[in-house]
Amino acid sequence: MPAPKLEHTYASTVPTLSRAWTAQEWPDPELVVLNEPLAAELGLDAAWLRSDEGIAWLTGNGVPETTAQAYAGHQFGHFAGVLGDGRALLLGELPTSDGGRVDLHLKGSGRTPFSRGGDGLAALGPMLREYLVAEGMHALGIPTARALAVVSTGMTVQRERPLPGAVLCRVASSHLRIGTFQLAAALQENDTLRALTDHAIDRHHPSARDDADPALALLRSVATTQAQLVARWMLTGFVHGVMNTDNTTISGETIDYGPCAFMDTYDPHAVFSSIDRGGRYAYDQQPAIIRWNIARLAEALLPMMQGSSDQRVDAATEVVHCMAEIHQATFDAGLARKLGVAHIDADEREQFLTGLADARRDFTDAFPPRHGVNPIVIPRNHLVQESVDAAEEGDLAPFNELLAAVTRPWDEPEADRLKGPPPAGVGPFVSYCGT
Repeated sequence: MPAPKLEHTYASTVPTLSRAWTAQEWPDPELVVLNEPLAAELGLDAAWLRSDEGIAWLTGNGVPETTAQAYAGHQFGHFAGVLGDGRALLLGELPTSDGGRVDLHLKGSGRTPFSRGGDGLAALGPMLREYLVAEGMHALGIPTARALAVVSTGMTVQRERPLPGAVLCRVASSHLRIGTFQLAAALQENDTLRALTDHAIDRHHPSARDDADPALALLRSVATTQAQLVARWMLTGFVHGVMNTDNTTISGETIDYGPCAFMDTYDPHAVFSSIDRGGRYAYDQQPAIIRWNIARLAEALLPMMQGSSDQRVDAATEVVHCMAEIHQATFDAGLARKLGVAHIDADEREQFLTGLADARRDFTDAFPPRHGVNPIVIPRNHLVQESVDAAEEGDLAPFNELLAAVTRPWDEPEADRLKGPPPAGVGPFVSYCGT
């Protein structure tokens, strides 16, 4: 089978925001895990992907026209300027059977022009962790980038200790971020910003094209999908951990599973990330943060909007303000479904959540299992950590066992230990970016 034919419409449409680059070559690449169901969905031949040629392709070796994407972003509330794919590459875009397209994107593929002093590498454990959590989120019905494969590189990555290196190949409807628009606006090149806006509308929010103000309609659509996404995170107890604007997509998908975690004991102020010392991205702060991020997108899109300066600001401000209602309506409807009731009002919601917090109840187990609503299995932090630790030592059995369970979240797992909170004596979970 020849290598899949990839397209590069983003790089050709918005060339200013991409840099042609090639992946690092690896001494001894070996396929660790391949998502065969996803490969089949994409029309990719699993047998070829397991071949030497396919494994090389999954790490970017020998793939023409790969690019590193440029973007900016606010990190922990501070504008960090140009960021970009510091250890990542876009292999290209794969047309899908429904007439759309998805990005095939690498993490850990080596240094790029945007590495900013980093080594461009990734360790096996964090890449397997992203694989597990992303596939678990997909099984829960939450929009997300997905993992196609993890390939070990045969190189050692130096972090707090030497670790085996790996490359993750992931799939998303695109990797356009709020930070992409921030960079386009900062360049003060309206042709670039207009091309990016048009590309985002055509690819993700085509109905905005029919609006009298397409850029405002794009903002409104992104704001809606992101408000709904965060509500769906919170209904599963998920804490993203690093909701910087460069980690917030235009498509409304979850990406960049770095210091993420799922709550065990319900705590509205839960923080797991080792670098979030002030609790900026705590569980209960996520709705406010996504509004703050969308406000940054609004600022970037203002030059593309219709009307006077004041009219543009007023219209964008209204979009941001409406997000709180959208989020709360989505969360309350989901909470009602989880409780098996038709409706829940604000007082009932707060009474229920306060009771969970006071009783220190496990969030997942507080809801009776219901096929398609309340999962039995989620990617519990202690199990994810155990599985990736074992994989780093060459034992993939715990990883494969947990993967099978989290991709069937509504079913009783084969082993009881794969459900329920961590056993007594397990300390507080701390997550890391993996960089």
